[in-house]
Amino acid sequence: MLNDDELATHRQELRRGTVVAACLVLLQQPNYGYALLTALEDAGFAVDANTLYPLLRRLEKQGLLTAEWNTDESRPRKFYVTSSEGAALARTLAADWNQLTTAFTALTEKP
Repeated sequence: MLNDDELATHRQELRRGTVVAACLVLLQQPNYGYALLTALEDAGFAVDANTLYPLLRRLEKQGLLTAEWNTDESRPRKFYVTSSEGAALARTLAADWNQLTTAFTALTEKP
């Protein structure tokens, strides 16, 4: 039987790619890092801030997100939004996820 650390490692590997897709979907509406972190957690994606912020920068560098600083409030915040390329990738990843879900369900339901 796996110990807690081994189980956590496998769960982390399983979730790693899903966080990218979840960010691209959630950021179709502009949002800033901390609010995105909360939205991800509320949706069941446990993500550490030390993972999320580098991911957002990487997705921005890849052209999958755009970002702008909002200085209207007392505290400046960097708002991210999914680019058209990012939205296309989100659709592709969602379709792939659905195919994988169907395939995995078929595997687990075999007699």
